[in-house]
Order: sequence, then C-alpha cells, then structure tokens
Amino acid sequence: MPYRGGVELRRETLRALVDRLIPTDEYASGWDAGAGEFLDRVLAGDRAGVAATVADGLERLDAEAVARYGTPYAELPEPEQDAVLDDLAVGQHQNPWPGSAEFVRLMSGLAAQGFYGDPGNGGNADAVSWRMIGYRQEPAAGSWPAPRDQPLQVTPITEVAESYDAIVIGSGAGGGVAACVMAEAGWRVLVVERGSLLGVADLRLDHLRAERAPWGYDRPTAAPSKGAPRVVATAGGDAIVDPTDSRWSDNAFTVGGGTRVYGAQAWRFAPEDFRMASVYGVPEGSSLADWPIGYDDLEPFYDRAEWELGVSGDPGGDSAAGPRTRGFPMPPLPTTAGGEVLLAGARALALRTGPVPLLVNSMEYGGRPACAQCGACIGFGCPSGSKNGSHNTVLPRALATGRCDLLVDTQVTRISTDADGRVDGVVLAARAVKAARVVVAAGAIESARLLLNSATDNEPHGLGNAHDQVGRHLQAHVYAGAIGLLDDDTQDCVGPGPSIATNDFRHGNEGIVGGAMLANDFVPTPVLAWETLTGIGAVPPYGGAGKRGMRDLYRRLLLVFGPVQEVPNPGSRVTVDAGVRDAHGVPVARLSGDIHAADRATARFVAERAAEWLRASGAREVVAINADDRPAGPSGGQHQAGTLRMGDDPTTSVTDSWGRVWGHDNLLVADGSVHVTNGGVNPVLTIMALAYRNSEHFVRAGLSGS
Repeated sequence: MPYRGGVELRRETLRALVDRLIPTDEYASGWDAGAGEFLDRVLAGDRAGVAATVADGLERLDAEAVARYGTPYAELPEPEQDAVLDDLAVGQHQNPWPGSAEFVRLMSGLAAQGFYGDPGNGGNADAVSWRMIGYRQEPAAGSWPAPRDQPLQVTPITEVAESYDAIVIGSGAGGGVAACVMAEAGWRVLVVERGSLLGVADLRLDHLRAERAPWGYDRPTAAPSKGAPRVVATAGGDAIVDPTDSRWSDNAFTVGGGTRVYGAQAWRFAPEDFRMASVYGVPEGSSLADWPIGYDDLEPFYDRAEWELGVSGDPGGDSAAGPRTRGFPMPPLPTTAGGEVLLAGARALALRTGPVPLLVNSMEYGGRPACAQCGACIGFGCPSGSKNGSHNTVLPRALATGRCDLLVDTQVTRISTDADGRVDGVVLAARAVKAARVVVAAGAIESARLLLNSATDNEPHGLGNAHDQVGRHLQAHVYAGAIGLLDDDTQDCVGPGPSIATNDFRHGNEGIVGGAMLANDFVPTPVLAWETLTGIGAVPPYGGAGKRGMRDLYRRLLLVFGPVQEVPNPGSRVTVDAGVRDAHGVPVARLSGDIHAADRATARFVAERAAEWLRASGAREVVAINADDRPAGPSGGQHQAGTLRMGDDPTTSVTDSWGRVWGHDNLLVADGSVHVTNGGVNPVLTIMALAYRNSEHFVRAGLSGS
C-alpha cells in the first residue's frame, strides 16, 4: 500500500470511497477522472497535514463496514457502501467515532477538488467535469493569446546602491505609482518587493491555488507558509496562523502586488465616502470620521489613474458618482448573458445600472491587447497582459527612466533613523540601505507592522505612534449579496464576468450607515461553484445527486454581491507580538478586534437588496448571504485599509492630509493604510489616485526643501 505524506493509506478503501462520493454515471467517476493521482500529489504535498486524518478515517471506515456487514468497505455492494457513508455523514456509527461527519466532509471536499479542479493538479482528466457542467475556461474566441510577460529588469542585491533619493517598500497599486512619479521626477529610486517576479505561467490555471481559493493550499502569491506566521486573537486565546489560513488576511506578495491577480474593478469613491461622519454621525463604539480631503481634491488624480493605466467603462448609470473631468479612455467590455438577465430585473425594480468599470482593456491600449474574455480572470494572472496593474504600466515606466532599481524576494525588517530620529533609510534582511526619503506601501497590515517594529529611543512604541494610533481602525470589506438559481442558462463563462452594477444602495439607506455597490460576480471556477452550491444546500456534497446537481445548476447560477462600507472602530487593530517572530527574527503582526455591529446591519440590508434584484430577474431560488454567520474577528484580506489613517490632528491620525507620517516629513504612506473609511466599492483606484496626489506633493516638497 502506497504512502501519502509519510502515512500509509488503504488504497482499495480509498478508491471505493472516492467512487461513492463521485460515482459513475454518464461521466467518469471521481477515481476514473484522476482523483487518485490528485490525492497522491496533495497528501504528499501541501495537504500532507491531513494525510494522517485520512489514513485514520479509512481504517475506521473499514472497521464500521465490518461491524455492520462483516466485510471491508471496498468489498460491499454499492447500496451498502452508500448506507455506511450516509450514516457517518450525520454522525451515526456502530464503532465509537466522534469525527465521522468531519471525515466525510473532508473527503467530500478533497474528492470535489480533484474532480472539479483544474487538470494540472492531477484530477479531472481531460477536463471531464468541466465538459459535464458546461464550464469553458478558454477565451470566447476559442484560443489562448500568446503568453505576454512584462519584461522587468530586476537588480541583484549585490548591485543595490548604498543610498537613494527614495526607497519604496512594496510594488503594488500604491507603491508602483509612487515609484513612477518619483523616478520620472528625476529621483533615484529603489523599489523593494518582498515577493518574487512571477510570470504568467506562475499565475495561471491552478484553480486550487488562485488568490480567491479558500481551501488552504499554498499560493504562488502568498507569503512563505513557513517563516511568516501571524497571531490572531480569538475567544479561546491567541492562535498562530500561517498564510494558508484565511485568518492570516492575505495580500498578494509579488511584483505588482494584488494588481497581478485582482478583479480590477476600478470604482471611484463617492463624495459622501469622504465625509461619512458628517453624513451619518459617529455610531457608538466606532471611530467613524471624515477624511481630511474631499472628492474634489482627488478627482484630477482619479482621472489620471484611469487614463494612465487604462480603465474601460461608461460612467452613465452610476447614481453615486461625483463630477468627472471626462469619461473613461475605453468603452466597457460586452455585457454577459447574466448581465442581460439582471438588466431586465433592474428595469422592473427601477434600479439605475451601468457597466462595471475595469482596469482591463476592452480595446488595444498602452501597447497591450484587448481582453480575450477567458473564464479564469480574478485570482489569476492575465496571459495577454490585458489586465492593467502596476507591473505592466507604472513600474515599467519607472524602470525605463534608468533611475529606478527593483529588488525582489527581499523583506524590509525596519525603517532606520539617524541620531536625531530622522528617517534615513531601511534595514533589509541582509544589509542596510540609506535614503533621503522612504515610502511605505506594503499593505495595511504589514505597513503598520513595519512602523511598529521601527521603534527608536525617541519613539519607543513605533514610528508615528506617539498617540497609539498606528495599527488601529483596521478595516477591509465584508461582502454581502445573494445567490440565485434560474430556470434557464445564464452562465456563459464570458470573462471577466462583472458587467452590470447598481450604485443605488451606496448611500441614503434609511437606518443604515453607508451601503454597497452591487454587481454580478466573476465567472466562478467549477470547484468554487461546488463550494457555493453545497454551502447553500442546493447541491448535496457527494453522491449521484451531488454530481447531477452540479450538472444541472452550474449554468443557471447567478451571483450578485458587493463590498459593504465598514464602520471603522479602534479595537480592530494590528499590533506586534514579540513572542512570535518570523524567519528574520522580526515580531509578527497580531490581529485583534471585530467588525462594528453596524456592519452586520448593513450587510443584511445589502443582501436583501441583492436577493430582490435576483428575484426580479427570474431567479426561482435565492439565498441571501450576509455577515450574521461571520465568525468574530477583524476584517482584513484583499481590501485591507485604515491602519495608518490620514487626518488633520496627530492625536487621532498617523499621517497628515498628504500621507506623511506625523513628525517625519520624509516618510510617506502610499497604500490603503491611509484610508479613513474604505468606501462601498473596491478601493484600488482610490489607492492609485491618492498615490499620484501624495507622491506629486512629496516630490514638490522634496525639491523645494520644505
């Protein structure tokens, strides 16, 4: 019997179990579709931690079969195998086995990942399950474009200079823009990226390791799973988690950051988003506040980001929009079949709708081709380079000046200061580098952690932390919406997916603080659709009925979701835990607190509006998804923000209205950390616009010596 992850498995028992979880019908069984090869790989690889549980469960499964029928599980007729499995799934067994239901859930999930995941993981031979449910990953034109990696010159650490005019920490949305502005202004710039320079091949087609995948596999854009823990405060005490745990609150660690794999929704914040406290008051227990700037201050820089990077869309129909200098540089991508269905429902409800603005080319732009509209966009790298991020727009421009160096696979362990406490560079894991200025753009959690770990005698609690504000007000986006099942096929697998949105619920909702934009979702990968459909009880997690359910419902699945504008609170925060250190000996981030009660009320409201829209669009079954079942804990993840908030008062903020850390006029923050509130839309365009605005001011101040 072979070994998996160093643990001996009962091969025949395993095969029999997999083939009852996903039995043969008109299509191959789970085992015949390659689930055995899939399990060989993952139980010896990044799921080796569950191999012992699988081995123990198979032994107990045989013991249960023998206790009932006098024969091992693999030798039972199929009806008896099903009977044993069904009883174990609800915790009924003759032999003591308190974990039987958990074992069935584990094996159902593993079998589904092997059957519905991508063939590259060893299962789903010849994409049998994709053909079964009608999922198309290839572009609408039927063929993949030639892979288009953006050539970026990386500087070896041995060639990094002793000093620079500016060091930018992080190469994502904010860091990329800041580096471009400063290099094009004539400064000598070093960009330090903790992740690697990944190519298209590194970021494509693995449905289990994409950025949106929730199953705990190592992702190419994740921080190393060993040597990069975080601590999360829970009701049962502190838990140490690694980047495969959703509580770690992951960002994408690679050149380009999240812009390599994001969904690229390019919304502007509404005017009301900058003055939430004035509009709604300050809920008890919250730290809701107005921004020190308004929409009009940022509008020219929204326009600049849209045109310099490239946004496709049409501002018509956006009921929350502020004034614009001009429209978008590209028309919107075509409306999908699901979008057409939702348009009819919106008309019935008198909702105002428009296309979703996307940092995706709908036509050739910036030397990059139009989107091929494949069925695998969010969470993956774009093969044609049609998705516009910092890696293929502003960073190449910065490097083209000849004044910008890009250092990868390198962590900044602290920001250094001179004897007077003035910032004078950074300390890397291997060496120190001096700079006249430093720009922090590592994401809200890591940026706060870096300032806290850069304490000095003058500032013993961390840079800019004289008033205990660094790390507070951590927020991201709770997502709320609804899942609908229609009578007719609506999932055409035409990417990216989001093509219609309403902003009618961003503000002005009685009894609700803020709200959210609602849009149809991205094309769901089959394994993510399985997770969704089984999660709402529309499809059994195993057996013939589960297989038929996926075949019947995947093409009729329609999702409408939006990011809830969260109400920040000071108890949701980042601190550092000196007792737990990373691979470089640096104290790790500790996340604590919870979302504000107002967020759960807003999520319920938004979910019901999404459900109404789906019902009006013909959905016969609708399930609303809100935050009521969300486990306690802070909101972080892909839209993390707020930990180094902007303000006019150093006692209640970390940076001034230009993103400079109070007391450090040569230390700029250029990521979502500075957001006072995070809007009811995706925040990336706001991060870019702020980076343009604040970096331009930083350069002017530096050139003038002020």
